[in-house]
Amino acid sequence: MTYQEYLAAERSQPWRDELRKSKKAKERSDIPRVKMPELAPEVRITNNEEVNLGLTVEQALTESQRCLDCANPTCITGCPVNINIPKFIKNIERGEFLEAAKTLKETSALPAVCGRVCPQEKQCEAQCIYIQKMKKEPVAIGYLERFAADYERETGQVSVPESAMPNGIKVAVAGSGPAGLSFALDMAKLGYSVTVFEALHEIGGVLKYGIPEFRLPNKIVDVEIETLRKMGVEFINDCIIGKTLTYEDLHETGYKGLFVSSGAGLPRFMNIPGENLNGVMSCNEYLTRVNLMDAANPESDTPVLTEENVAVIGGGNTAMDAVRTARRLGAKRAMIIYRRSEEEMPARVEEVKHAKEEGIEFFTLHNPIEYYGDEKGRVKQMLLQKMTLGEPDASGRRSPVELPGETELIDVDEVIVSVGVSPNPLIPDSIPGLEVTRWGTIVVDQDKMQSTIPDIFAGGDIVRGGATVILAMGDGRKAAAAMHEYLLQNK
Repeated sequence: MTYQEYLAAERSQPWRDELRKSKKAKERSDIPRVKMPELAPEVRITNNEEVNLGLTVEQALTESQRCLDCANPTCITGCPVNINIPKFIKNIERGEFLEAAKTLKETSALPAVCGRVCPQEKQCEAQCIYIQKMKKEPVAIGYLERFAADYERETGQVSVPESAMPNGIKVAVAGSGPAGLSFALDMAKLGYSVTVFEALHEIGGVLKYGIPEFRLPNKIVDVEIETLRKMGVEFINDCIIGKTLTYEDLHETGYKGLFVSSGAGLPRFMNIPGENLNGVMSCNEYLTRVNLMDAANPESDTPVLTEENVAVIGGGNTAMDAVRTARRLGAKRAMIIYRRSEEEMPARVEEVKHAKEEGIEFFTLHNPIEYYGDEKGRVKQMLLQKMTLGEPDASGRRSPVELPGETELIDVDEVIVSVGVSPNPLIPDSIPGLEVTRWGTIVVDQDKMQSTIPDIFAGGDIVRGGATVILAMGDGRKAAAAMHEYLLQNK
């Protein structure tokens, strides 16, 4: 059923609306949670098309009826950008899909993105009354968010949030990832002239270079960015704050504030023998080369192997992105090597499920301790230490402990290391007086995201050291509100 057909049915049979409104909470709670349609595994491993296909109109209407419109909507408290979740879902239930999209945009710069990649199961959905009180599956908030944003885009009726009159004050953003885009939205709405400086040739930061299109198509990100352009936000790519332009340069050209959202693009390695062999690389490098540099093409300037044995070290979402990318590029054997059990794996359950369906091998409770190379200096084998789980560590996860003498040798042609990232020190090192932690993250007041230099604010991975898209966006919103207050006080 199309949206137009749905409206026609509603007009011809108005009793449907009354029936929907009259449903009791018990009846609503008995509706089973919708299942997201997906591309079949045997099809999706042959292409880069999006795996999750989105909800149909009927599915969205049904799922929206599950929302009980709680008097105390705890789901909102679980959302880092404070989306009015009951409001947008009830708009969907009434068939007012464009209004639902507008509600999302009141607080979120990237609803179509967040509906795809945010860990709702750990945030808004984790606070749903179905889980908290009724021990049932939560309302599929993420699916509905995606539905509303996609409906708006696909019908060509993309709304632009209202903005205050221009106030003539210029602010700069270093980095066009989720924190920077969220900050830019809120500052543009307040009337500021916002310029976003991006070091790479593509706008979008980690949304473009770090997340494959089978999870987040570039066209989705581009539409969200275009909305910001229509609000007057200017984007300048191939420009590195701290190198191309200095903090002093920004001041001299009239910028009154700087929001640093340059992410955490400095990879970590394990410092084990053989890590310098050809074919051993960071996950950041691998995904950036594939996503932005056409590395799957053998004639590319920076090609990667596409038809060999590929091992990815790590158990997070980025590791899943890399190993599933390798599978799509034709890897004969694509493997996840993770030192804990699957239960401790930080990746989303959905990502692990998809990886298994796509034929990814999981070596849990294994940890690489050495790589061996061939006569040309390219990695050819990997020695794995078998592990068991000991007592919980500071994060609450059980610590991995070596099983003495128990190892396994595996053939590998490419190793992708995804064991964490650190902030690039370029911006902090270029600004005297900007305090950083021993991990290289910028020190900020957690309530205001304000650094030790009053007109510099920061958020996202440059502060957190590696987190989710939605947490970075929450930082951007918090920083925008605080910078606005600071600039008003220091005119």
